[in-house]
Amino acid sequence: MKHFLLILLSSGLFGGSIYAQPDRPNFILILADDLGWADLGCYGNNYNETPNIDRLAKEGMRFTQFYAGPVCSPTRANLQSGQDQARFGITQHIPGHRRPFAKLTDPVVASHLPLAVETYAERLRSVGYTTGYFGKWHLGKAGYGPQDQGWQTVVECQGHTQPPQITGTSQPQRTADFLTSRAEAFIRDHRERPFVLQLSHYAVHIPLSTTPELLQKYQVKKPTTGYPCNPMYAGLLEELDQSVGRIVQAVDQAGLAEKTLILFLSDNGGIEHEQSGRVVTSNRPLRGEKGTLYEGGIRIPALARWPGRIPVGSECLTPATTMDIHPTLIELGKVQSLNSQPQDGVSLAAVLRDSQAILARDTFYWHLPHYHHSSPASAIRQGDWKLIEFYETETTQLYRLDTDPAEAKDLSASEPTKTAKLRSDLAEWRKKVGAQMPTQNPQYDPAKATQLAKGKKEADN
Repeated sequence: MKHFLLILLSSGLFGGSIYAQPDRPNFILILADDLGWADLGCYGNNYNETPNIDRLAKEGMRFTQFYAGPVCSPTRANLQSGQDQARFGITQHIPGHRRPFAKLTDPVVASHLPLAVETYAERLRSVGYTTGYFGKWHLGKAGYGPQDQGWQTVVECQGHTQPPQITGTSQPQRTADFLTSRAEAFIRDHRERPFVLQLSHYAVHIPLSTTPELLQKYQVKKPTTGYPCNPMYAGLLEELDQSVGRIVQAVDQAGLAEKTLILFLSDNGGIEHEQSGRVVTSNRPLRGEKGTLYEGGIRIPALARWPGRIPVGSECLTPATTMDIHPTLIELGKVQSLNSQPQDGVSLAAVLRDSQAILARDTFYWHLPHYHHSSPASAIRQGDWKLIEFYETETTQLYRLDTDPAEAKDLSASEPTKTAKLRSDLAEWRKKVGAQMPTQNPQYDPAKATQLAKGKKEADN
């Protein structure tokens, strides 16, 4: 599932010790669900209307090569922990779905993020931050929710509409509106002290819905060429955009703009087709969709805004990933204490200051040993080279992303040395993090291979 992420940070982001600063940075993280790389106006979309999100790009930084996990829970796990999700066995959405007659039996997905993992909320709380979490969690149920992982004020929910018993209103309320109201109140209530807020939307996840007014607006709008132009999707995305605008307004009205970094992300690539075949969106020119390891499944929109700190209208070509958020906030929040847990992400503080800054990392890994919108696979990106290894067929595909971002030309046959090197590096990484692997399925039945276990459907993610 997809989600957006907005982060607000206060002044002193790149400065001296917070212990000597009365005004430490605030962080607001807004995460969207299943928003694709090509869905926003600031990424070239001419049908969807996202003026508030686009404003973040105009007033801050736009990332062109920002990555997430291929589905919901894996991204949420690496975001909270700064560690690769394969370390926890959260390599599919929790609880995952099974294909009992497929060629391979994929690993059982862990049911929650381990409580031993120190989240960025817990680390920031240790230096005095107030923490608030609003929206979708999807990292465990009772006993493993956000309130058990460092988040003090929690409103957890899913779906696009909330009933009166949840909202306290006389009528059902749209989820984006409901969560935004709670987030606005949190900002007002905690404006005098450092806070971290994560706002995790359910938009634009299927099943799609929107308000009658927005649906009618896009039904009468002239479609553009080269994009599906789904009125329901566009309306739901505009609800998300309105939320972003309200959060930015709340920050500005509270006098926190120059103390606040806003980072906007999605949790994975867009879902192009429902299982019924109905078209949802398109990630073109990128190949693939959510649940695959092609660029369309893992490359996401990412924006950062902080007046006076992040260069206005800047563009960052440096590859980055959602697991970098944890170390970034820890550095910017000047958390002095260290812990013994692994750290797979790197801080993006230098890149936020200067989009040309070089990070001490050139290799990225993904592990999806499950059936989703593709078959079990792993992937590695090293520099501009990317290799995908498919376990059903025991084959690989190799691409040069700088010249072929659409992954149209497989170079594995013509570049055997590079293919072998990346495949070896990928295997070594899997061993290092203890990645679980699929196994041969004794119940394999080609005629039933695509069937899901009883009671499951592809949208359960």
